[in-house]
Order: sequence, then C-alpha cells, then structure tokens
Amino acid sequence: MKHTAGPSTILCAIVLILCAQFSFAQSEILKFADPLTDNMVVQQNQVLTVWGEAEKGAEVTITADWTSPIKVMTDATGWFKGMLPVPAIEAGDFTPHTLAITSGDEQQILKNILIGELWICSGQSNMQFSVKEVINAEAELKDVNNPNIRLFNTGLNFSDSPLMHVTGKWQESTVESVRDFSAVGYFFGKQLYEKLNVPVGLLFTGIGASAAQAYVPREVLASNALLDSVYLKPYLESDKSKEKIDGGFSFEKVTRPYLLYNAIIHPLTNLSVKGIVWYQGESNREERESYTELMYAMIRSWRKDFAQGNLPFYYVQVAPYFYDNEDPTLADYAFFREAQEKIAALSNCEMVVTMDVGEAKDLHPKNKKPIGHRLARTALNRTYNQLDVHYLGPQFQDVEFNGNKAIITFKPESVAGGLQTNDGVSPKYFKIAGKDKVFHLAKAKINGGAIEVSSDKVKNPVAVRYAFTNYPVTNLENSAGLPAVPFRTDTWKE
Repeated sequence: MKHTAGPSTILCAIVLILCAQFSFAQSEILKFADPLTDNMVVQQNQVLTVWGEAEKGAEVTITADWTSPIKVMTDATGWFKGMLPVPAIEAGDFTPHTLAITSGDEQQILKNILIGELWICSGQSNMQFSVKEVINAEAELKDVNNPNIRLFNTGLNFSDSPLMHVTGKWQESTVESVRDFSAVGYFFGKQLYEKLNVPVGLLFTGIGASAAQAYVPREVLASNALLDSVYLKPYLESDKSKEKIDGGFSFEKVTRPYLLYNAIIHPLTNLSVKGIVWYQGESNREERESYTELMYAMIRSWRKDFAQGNLPFYYVQVAPYFYDNEDPTLADYAFFREAQEKIAALSNCEMVVTMDVGEAKDLHPKNKKPIGHRLARTALNRTYNQLDVHYLGPQFQDVEFNGNKAIITFKPESVAGGLQTNDGVSPKYFKIAGKDKVFHLAKAKINGGAIEVSSDKVKNPVAVRYAFTNYPVTNLENSAGLPAVPFRTDTWKE
C-alpha cells in the first residue's frame, strides 16, 4: 500500500531541517580566534588570553581543565576576550589538556593542548627555508616524529589595516608537518625540547624576500622622522599605496611598509609567548643607520603589542654572500652586518653569527642546523638561565699596536676556554692598514686568548679588520665551536 506524507509529517520534517540549520549557524558563530586550534602549545606560567567570536552581547564561558572557568561578554562587534592563569609545569610533563568556550547551547572544544614553551619565528627566506632543503634532509626527517613539539605555519596575507584573523593550524611534529617548516625554527625548537624536556611550540610567521619595514606598524614609522622619510613617505606618495591590497604574493609587495605587520603579526599579539627568533636582513642590505633604527622600532613595537615586557629577541646576522660580484675586497655587506650587530644594544637582544656556515655563492646556505642550535644556546643561557651553556662567539675587546704587529684581545666571557680554528690552520680574513687606510691581508696566529696579526706590507699598522668583507667563510672560533664576530677597529667612513 502506498503511503503519502501528511501535513503533520511534512511540518515535522521542516522543523527538523530548520533546527539543524539553526544549530549549524550557531556553531559557526561561536568560534575561537584563528591561532587557537587543537594541538597548540600554551605558554606555561603566564596568562592565557582566549579570544574569539560569538553573538553580539552574548555571554561566553571559557573553561580549561587546569583552572576554574570564567565568564565574559562579547562586545558590539561580537568579539570576546578572557584571561586564564596557566601553571608552571615540571620537566617531563606532557599531559594533554582541553580548552572550551560555551555560549547558549553551543560549545567549541580544543583538544590535545600542551602546556610548555611557545616561541615565534619570523623573518624572510633564510628563516622560511624548510627542513626538506637542508643538508642531509632525508636523514634529519627520519628523526622528527615527536608529539611534544608542535608547529604552526601562518598563511601569507597582506593588509592595509590591522586584521584579527590569520590562517593556519597547530600540528604535531611529524615528517609531513616538519618537511615544509622553517629549518632554523625547527632545529631551534628541537634543541630546546631536548634540553628542557617540556613541550615546545613554534609559530612561523614570515615570508621570503620581505623587508623589515613590512613588519612595523604604520603609526610607529610615522612617529619617527628617520623611518618616516626613508620608508613610509616614499610609499605613501607612490602609486603603489593607492592599489587595492589583497593576499597575493609579489617580490615588491613584501617590501612595502606595515602590510605584513597588519596581516600576520597583529592577529597574533594576544598570544602569550616566551620569545621571538628572527632571521632577516638581505632585503635591507643597502641600509645602515636606518635599518638599525628600524629594528629598534620593530622590536619595541612588538614588545608593546604583545604586552609581556621585554620579550627576548634573538636574531641571526646575515651570512657571507658575494651578490654576483666576485671581488674579495668589497665590504658593503660587512657594513650592513655592522648595522645589524648594533641591534643587540637593545635590552634582551642577542645576535647569532653565521660567518662559518655560509656559502659565498649561495644566498640561502643549506647548513641551517648550527644556526638553530646557536639560537637555542642563546635562549638556554639568557632566557632559561642555564649559565653553563656558552652562546657567545669571540667578541672583539681591544687592540694594541706594537711595532709592525697588532695584538687583538677578546671579551673574556666570549672566549669560552680558548681560541681555535675549525680546520686546524691559521685564522683567516684578518686585514691591517697603516695611516694610508689601505688594507692588506695579514698573517694571524693564536697566542693564548689573543690573536697576533702582521703583514710585510704594513710597517706601522693603525687599524685591523676581521672578516670585514662581503663573503668570507671564516674558521676562527672558541672552544665551544662558536664563530668569532666580524669587527673593525677603525671608524673610517664606508
């Protein structure tokens, strides 16, 4: 017998469909902000800011399984924000946690969250350079499966005004997730994990070819006369500033002021983090004083926006590169490195040197593991108070001229048990000059904690330079295997 649906049956079906659609709409409205996803690492011993979207004027309950729930209200735009205390953890604590938001009948839950150490990794192509591209990549990738290291790759975007959204998700460390992740960032985080024995979260947010001014808020650039004249005004007065900004990549767009800050830094500033590691500079290499000032402004503005005091900021000095000009006397890149070194004068900043692991004819040297480890050494000593971990390479302290010799001494804390070379031969790339300001290659030998330098062509030296050309791949280091920092004793203009 054939049955037909009666009015009551049809009405019930319509009600069920509407209820399902209403429920779906509600769950779409209630959501965590983009950086908050399953598998994330929450910074231990700090406040966790939980933010997201719900109905305008709605009450939202925020619940974490490690503390008491709190209730907050959304604002006129539907955004809510609440803060939860996060406990300190013991080494070896890899307990998975949950975090939930509830509003009305709807709930969203984040699972498999770890409490540990969270670091931001940013910069241009040498920071973006992936694990799959490094020396012995396949061997390295065989040893990456670790559920206690978590990775987040921020999707590229640009914006003329500050955004609240980013794209990306937290993932456990696996061959698939590590393969395309920042090599410097990954090796940094893995070393922290091995030394601290706590969960480590690494959040990469950057893009190849990007210039530092792209990461600085517009109002910060405008408030500084030098930065305004060098970076902001030329852009605002150009036709480029009148274009509609979208998320599409171009090598030119990643150098425009403030667009990357708005799109891939500002949306993250509610996160509690332990610190920042940075590898950038190639796109600003023609600059000197303005770059140093620009980095001061960037670091200060990020610290202000993240609102966690003087966040550690550890950065990488650009590696040797010849820029298609095979002239060993050129020093323009050395002067830029000098401008980079000055950034470390800012409190809680330290610089990592790459002069020994660069490749003179490759702008993207593949030996990234030592760089990650050097950043980790810096963090272990400076941030985690493991004072037995050496992080400084030999740093120039003084020069004494004695006849035809120059005797170089280094800061005692940077010598770490003695000077040596990584290849067993004499130290390379020392030059000396007399009053004529003409530099000549010099012979150098280690004498205890000092270096003696001389040249038959300079009878009365008045200045010494070390590795102060564009692409010297150096061999001088301390007993901890950390390379000497390039230097010059003169103050002569470039």
